[in-house]
Amino acid sequence: MSWWGKLFGGAFGFMLGGPLGALIGAALGHSFDKGLNALPQDEAGFAPGDQERVQTAFFTATFSVMGHVAKADGQVSEDEIALARSVMAQMDLGLELQQAAMRLFGEGKRAGFPLDEVLDQFRQECRRRQTLIQMFLEVQLQAAYADGHLDPAEQRLLLHICDRLGFPRQIFRRLEDMVSAHYRYTGSRRGATQPTGPSIADAYALLGLDAKASDTEVKRSYRRLLSQHHPDKLVSKGLPQEMMKMAADKTHEIRQAYERIRKQRGF
Repeated sequence: MSWWGKLFGGAFGFMLGGPLGALIGAALGHSFDKGLNALPQDEAGFAPGDQERVQTAFFTATFSVMGHVAKADGQVSEDEIALARSVMAQMDLGLELQQAAMRLFGEGKRAGFPLDEVLDQFRQECRRRQTLIQMFLEVQLQAAYADGHLDPAEQRLLLHICDRLGFPRQIFRRLEDMVSAHYRYTGSRRGATQPTGPSIADAYALLGLDAKASDTEVKRSYRRLLSQHHPDKLVSKGLPQEMMKMAADKTHEIRQAYERIRKQRGF
């Protein structure tokens, strides 16, 4: 049975409890809030850290926290709602799961949303897989930048999320520069009459570097980022299969940035 089938077929109820279980249960119209500690860890073969359980946690946390981030500046813009739908489109979700994702987005906007509890369980379910947590944070940054800028309230919230997940702020700042460059690049590309690559400044930012980086540092960062965003590797760590296109788009962007720098430097 596929991951989507497990969500709708009832096996999900044995996969996840706690706040994430309550959220996805409500989104799907079921009652699965049994509490994480009360669940038998070998129930249906799904223990914390198992791929399908992590996929469910990632899906649930991604859309609910996205809604919470969107509300951080006091209102949810049409751009932010469009971003949520864009992520769903990239995941090629069926109608039922699109509706579930939007309900999760709505749950995140509610007063009293248990952000810290959701983040704590997500971190536990992921077994602190930094690559997967980084992908989660990239999606949240994209949501925050959906209206073209990062509001101070959104930035404070994202830093809190980063700290709660045990993700280094230094790396998060680099991610922030990369996502900002991504929006400058994709925004200019949408307005262009023909496809273009990123500017040289954005190319460096997309690789998490500045123009003073050595050739060796450029190549090392390129290889590291390709490895981190490799779709098969992310899926093996718990990224839902349906999010492979997002990862593939990211690797394409990384390659374009590297080629832009490589051609300018002539190596």
